[in-house]
Amino acid sequence: MKKILYALLLAAPLASAQVEVRDAWIRATVPSAKSTGVFMQLKSTQGGQLVEVRSSVAGVAEIHHMQMDGQMMKMHAVPSLDLPAGQTVDLASGGYHVMLMDLKRQLKEGETVPVTLVIRKKGKQTETIAVDVTVKPLTYTPPKGQ
Repeated sequence: MKKILYALLLAAPLASAQVEVRDAWIRATVPSAKSTGVFMQLKSTQGGQLVEVRSSVAGVAEIHHMQMDGQMMKMHAVPSLDLPAGQTVDLASGGYHVMLMDLKRQLKEGETVPVTLVIRKKGKQTETIAVDVTVKPLTYTPPKGQ
């Protein structure tokens, strides 16, 4: 029994490392702002879906998509975001991203904000990933390739 328990404990880190989060950042806010965007790159080794986002600094966190509709840019919430196996999915301004709304306070440059990602893996199991995301200046533009 001890050998089985030990083997399960060793396998646990492998099971939880199926989605890599890179270059995560949040846009800083002015004092009266009630929403901001969260951006990052996600790469799933086995595929899955981003199905939920949470953060203690916001009353609401949603997965959003921006797209052009004629001459107008429109943004709307989506229930999930596919994470194809082995492919990097960009959550970036002008496309898919996370919106933090009903902010409880101003988010200031340099601080870190806790964000939780919920990933539905194949087989309908979920994985929760806690990320401490750095707040970048209002004028921040990520380097090309990020």
